[in-house]
Amino acid sequence: MACISTSKEGPRERSEDRVGGRGDIMRQLKGKPKKETSKDKKERKQAMQEARQQVATVVLPTLAVVVLLIIVFVYVATRPDAIE
Repeated sequence: MACISTSKEGPRERSEDRVGGRGDIMRQLKGKPKKETSKDKKERKQAMQEARQQVATVVLPTLAVVVLLIIVFVYVATRPDAIE
């Protein structure tokens, strides 16, 4: 028996055919990687500098607060009861 498709969908568009799809981007050929321009190098260095600043301004204070909370919790949980 032959299987007959009863789907009412029309032909599907490929992503390359759609406007705004990935068809408008030049594809990278396999083989040699693209040489880094001076502009790319500056952007990469700036991104690394911003990442270092975020570590100093966000990650370290957050880590300090978490460690402090753990220390306070352990102290409160293990302190001896007050003698009356």
